[in-house]
Amino acid sequence: MRRTAAAALLPLLLGACLPIGTASPTPAANTTGGSPSTAASAPRITPPPVTPPTPPGSNLPAFACANAGGGTTGAANVTMARVAETSDFDRFVLQFDQKVPTYTVKRQPKPTFVPAGGGQPITLSGTAGVQVTVPSSTGASTFSGPTDLSHPEYQVLKEARLVQDQGGTVVWGLGLAGAACLRTFTLSNPPRLVVDFRTTST
Repeated sequence: MRRTAAAALLPLLLGACLPIGTASPTPAANTTGGSPSTAASAPRITPPPVTPPTPPGSNLPAFACANAGGGTTGAANVTMARVAETSDFDRFVLQFDQKVPTYTVKRQPKPTFVPAGGGQPITLSGTAGVQVTVPSSTGASTFSGPTDLSHPEYQVLKEARLVQDQGGTVVWGLGLAGAACLRTFTLSNPPRLVVDFRTTST
C-alpha cells in the first residue's frame, strides 16, 4: 500500500518542480558579432608631436679667449644691468627694452677705461679688463638700478661700471681678476646681452 501511494505522489512532486508556462528565452548573444568587452570604442585623437621650446641657457656657445660681438641693427634703450656668479662662471647682463642692438666685447690687459670725449680715465678693481660697447643705445631715461656693481668676492668678475652713456653709445667697463676666456649670447623676453667669464680651468 505504501509503495502505491508513493508512486502516485511522484508525478505530482515532479510537476511542482517544473516552471509554469513557457520558459524565458536565453538572452541572445551580442548581435554585433563581438562580446561587450571587445566592442569598438570611440576613435582616439592623437595630437601631433610638438617639439618643446629650448630652455633659456641651453645650447650656449663655447668659451673663447678672444673678443666677441653680435646683436641686430637698430637702436634700443638700456633698462638694467646686473651680475651673478655660479660654480663655473661669473656673469654680466645688460638688459634692453626692445632688442639687443649691435655690440662688441673687447678684452684689454688693464681694467682702465677712458670715456669718449676726453673724460677722466676710470680704473676698476682687478688686473685685467673687458669693455662692452653698445652703439645705437642709451639709458638716459630708461635705466634703473646701480651703475657700479662691485663684487670683490667673485672669482673673476670683480666690478662692472657704466663708463659712458652719451652720443648714442653705451659703454660698460668690467674689471677682472685676470685675463679670462668668455662667451657672449643674447636672450629674449626681455632682450638681454649676456657675457660669461669662465672660472674653471676646464
